[in-house]
Formats: sequence, structure tokens, C-alpha cells
Amino acid sequence: MSDQTRADERAAWLEKASTLSEALPFFRQHAGETIVIKYGGHAMGDDGLAQLFARDVVLLRQVGINPVVVHGGGPQIGRMLERLKIKSEFIDGLRVTDKDTVEIVEMVLAGSINKQIVSAINQAGGFAVGLSGKDGGLIRARKLRRTQRDPDSEIEKVLDLGFVGEPVEVNPHVLEHFHASDIIPVIAPTGVGPSGETYNINADTSAGAIGGAVGAQRLLFLTDVAGVLDKQGNLIPEMTASQVKALIADGTITGGMIPKVETCLHAVAQGVEAAVILDGRVPHGMLLELFTPHGAGTLIRRDAD
Repeated sequence: MSDQTRADERAAWLEKASTLSEALPFFRQHAGETIVIKYGGHAMGDDGLAQLFARDVVLLRQVGINPVVVHGGGPQIGRMLERLKIKSEFIDGLRVTDKDTVEIVEMVLAGSINKQIVSAINQAGGFAVGLSGKDGGLIRARKLRRTQRDPDSEIEKVLDLGFVGEPVEVNPHVLEHFHASDIIPVIAPTGVGPSGETYNINADTSAGAIGGAVGAQRLLFLTDVAGVLDKQGNLIPEMTASQVKALIADGTITGGMIPKVETCLHAVAQGVEAAVILDGRVPHGMLLELFTPHGAGTLIRRDAD
């Protein structure tokens, strides 16, 4: 090894040591906090990013943070339904879930996907345990009811989405036992109905409900976008709830970003200290958000009292 190579290697290690030193105040700031992470999108479908995600989750636990992972799985469910030749349709972005479909949804979410994430975290040196919203009555759910207005008659009709549900109650007692240990819970977004039936619940909605129930300091939505952008295309690093509503009203926040910020607003209204939209495709995006002064996405919090 040449002297120049040694010098370059030493400089690289010194840079890493400096980065760790600069992150120390943020480690102390977030120690003991509960961070709920909604994991999905392209980040979950990329093997390399999945490994980095698992390592980052383990790092959060090692520095004293309590991470709770809530995952999606829409593309994987779709592929399995195609393989089994089960037809599936969407209404307003929600998968119509009949009895046959909900069995596949539960099999994929609480089975293969959940165990892949658990295995990746354990391989990275963590201690993860997989569960669904049905385990221990974690997420009690009811049938989601949506209406649709006929454009010709202006008459509203109730849509039957089958076994698509929404959280009624989250039992934080189940997760308190994990927080008292080194276990990292990985949760599939299914819920249990009053008669023991399974409901398919949107992962963002599940993450928000869980975050509110456990009083999470942060709810991180790993998405396929950088965050909320202003009209010039620049990332908005932080907003209050009233500022979000104003940007929706003036047309700055449009399209698919509206349901994302509305989910954040609902989460902070339920008791989450702040919700963050950030790009899950950026390597170590969670660490950049939590352990650097500039963050990595758009943080949304309640209005000041």
C-alpha cells in the first residue's frame, strides 16, 4: 500500500469519526424516544436499500431509540393475486378486498414480507419480532365506509370495499413490553374486527394510529418523494399544520402529496409530536433526518399553543 493510499484511507476514517462526533448531540436528544417508521415503496423493493434500512433501524436501537416499524406491501400483494389468478380492483386508491383477497393479503403482509424485514434486521445485528395488528388485539378495526357521488345524478352511494378496515383502537400495552427490552417490533397493517375477522388497513393509516397510541416523538413516512416542495421546487424543511392547510388551499400542495400530508396532519392530531415525509430511496435518509441539523425531508408538527 502506497503512502498516498494510506493517507487517503486515514482521511476517510477521520471524516467518519468527525461525522459520528457531530451526531452525538442528536443521539442524546433522541435517546429514549419512540420513533414509528412507515416502511414501503421502492425502498422496500430494492435489496440494497432494504439492507441499509435494516442496519439503520438497528443503529437507532443501539443509540437508545425505540423504533417501531410498520410496513406496507401493495405491489407484493398484487403480484401474488396475479399469480393465483384472483382479480382485484381499486376504488379511490384502496384495494377492494373480498374474502379470497383478504386471505392473500394476510398471507403476504403478515407472512412473507413481515418475515423478510424481521430477518434483515436480525441479520444486521438487531433483535426483531414480527407481528400483525391482530396479535394481542394490537389494532382493533371496523369496516371502512366510503361514499362516492354520481357525476350525473349527484346522488351519493356507499361503496362496499369488502374487508378494508380502519383502526378503532390501538392497544399500546402490546408494544410497551417491546420498549422495555431490546426487541424491535415489525408490524403488518392488518386489524381484527369485532367478530375476529381480518381487515386490510392502509399502512400509512396504521402507522399514524400506532404513533398516536404510543405517543411517538417522530413518525417517519419513507416515501418515493423528497418531501413537500414549494412552487419553485425547493424542499420545505418544516411546517405547522396551519401552514400545510394554507399550501393545499393555494395550490402549492397538489395531487398525490395531499393524502400524504393529510395523513401527517391526522397523526399529529392523534398525539404524534411530529411527522416527517422523506425519500426512502436516499441511503441512510432516516439517519440524515434524525442526526443532522438540516434533516432530510419535510417535518410537520402541530400549531403552537
